[in-house]
Amino acid sequence: MPVNNQVKVLSPQLENRVRLLVKCPDQPGIVAVLSSFLFNYNANIIESSQYSSDPENGTFFIRIEFHCDNFQEKSAKMAKDFEVIAEDYEMQYKFYNLHKKERTAIFVSKELHCLLELLWEWKNGDLDTEIAVVISNHEEARSIVESFGIPYHYIPANKEIRKQVEAEQIHLIEEYNVDLLILARYMQILTPDFVNHFENRIINIHHSFLPAFIGANPYERAHKRGVKLIGATSHYVTNDLDEGPIIDQDVERVDHRDTVTDLKKIGRQIERRVLIKAVKWHLENRIIVQGNKTIVFH
Repeated sequence: MPVNNQVKVLSPQLENRVRLLVKCPDQPGIVAVLSSFLFNYNANIIESSQYSSDPENGTFFIRIEFHCDNFQEKSAKMAKDFEVIAEDYEMQYKFYNLHKKERTAIFVSKELHCLLELLWEWKNGDLDTEIAVVISNHEEARSIVESFGIPYHYIPANKEIRKQVEAEQIHLIEEYNVDLLILARYMQILTPDFVNHFENRIINIHHSFLPAFIGANPYERAHKRGVKLIGATSHYVTNDLDEGPIIDQDVERVDHRDTVTDLKKIGRQIERRVLIKAVKWHLENRIIVQGNKTIVFH
């Protein structure tokens, strides 16, 4: 299947919609400066959320969504003028123009529940992305994925050929012009080189409320312990296995009546909703990573 690496342009009314994410040392006047900057460009603030970790010596975080007429014409000058403010306030920042959708790649193995949730939300128009490609170390998902018109690449993987596999995966990600990687129950460990290549651009789902029952057969071991809560955690991938910045978590109560099969079924339901929330929030630019935690503007 030919590669479609063209960025899909959204409807014209989104050409002038922009999001701005900022983090910087907290001090008085930041909101006023940002508001004045946007006012000078005749920009109308649609949504604004902010948080300070400590008003005296902490870090300030803000997400602003605004409308600015003729943004495409003004964007270069806005970016240059904002550099002055950013330097004065030691800001780390990024503008996101809603005119273009981010492109995603989904990695999957044999368990397809998270993949199916992503495909369903995307097909319904509720996942604001272009799914550019699905990559798997198994063939189970091919017919489903290709029925949606999405390219599917089967790349066998194991620890003996991991570097070779990841080189091929990186080539595909670059070829398809991918912005975000989603691990939808992809059961392979990623190397540090691969993870560092896509810092804060890989979202994973972990089958636990907090990292616990790590390794094989987690639900069997949870059942033996007689757990009363099971859950799932979505997070960005780092080189500390399953310990990257947490984006979302959820739980369900269980009891002695639930079998291992019941726990797996409930666990899959939680995994689906926790992963989809994390992906949506990332695509809506609602997440700022700070160290090994996240600030999520719901």
